[in-house]
Amino acid sequence: MKPIFVAGPCVIESFELLCQVAEELVRLNNKYKVNIIFKASFDKANRTSLSSFRGPGLSKGLSMLREIKQQYGLKILTDIHESYQADIVGEIVDVIQIPAFLCRQTDLLVAASKTGKIINIKKAQFLSGKDMKYPVQKCLESGAKEVWLTERGNSFGYNNLVVDFRNIYDMKEIVPIVIMDCTHSVQRPSAGEGKTIGDRKFVPAMAIAAKAFGATGYFFEVHPDPDKGLSDAANMLELDKLDGLIGKLI
Repeated sequence: MKPIFVAGPCVIESFELLCQVAEELVRLNNKYKVNIIFKASFDKANRTSLSSFRGPGLSKGLSMLREIKQQYGLKILTDIHESYQADIVGEIVDVIQIPAFLCRQTDLLVAASKTGKIINIKKAQFLSGKDMKYPVQKCLESGAKEVWLTERGNSFGYNNLVVDFRNIYDMKEIVPIVIMDCTHSVQRPSAGEGKTIGDRKFVPAMAIAAKAFGATGYFFEVHPDPDKGLSDAANMLELDKLDGLIGKLI
């Protein structure tokens, strides 16, 4: 079975950006005969600074994601931060993502699970892979039919993350689909001047190492010009490098 790929810009900056990324994902789907899921956030509710760009918001953002789905035929993944968002988001997307810092929030997990959509839970930076059996249990007991887990590193002192790839193996004992978040795992949270920084040069190595540990999917935030991105600029992969990386991973 070919791996799952999730890709797209960190946050919805404009509809034009979404279209540019979607066109490339469609091309890669056709080239590699895979099924890349389009990802973008309508709201980044956990930015470092109050003045940081958050996105267009729930209503406008979902409208754009619906248009991308209809126009390009791509499956859609986006994240929610509050329980009331689950039903609204579930009407449009194929996968609802639970952010890492919120993966223990019972009401959020229950609301997402009741939509009937696939639930992708990001492992918190403060939890082990084995700990993720508890969020999964909450989802399954609340009606979720399919739950994925995503590895994105662990806090390593202040302002740094490391990846213990054994977590992939441990989480595959809980669910069959375990995705490696190859871009968020190279972050250095809040290490910049009022912002999170990181180093995208490590993204390909993160993906290849995850493959060796049995990852069944890969998550890449991509942008045609990452350094001009309005969120996670230092960590997003250049859009034109996604082709070669997918080729190596399949």
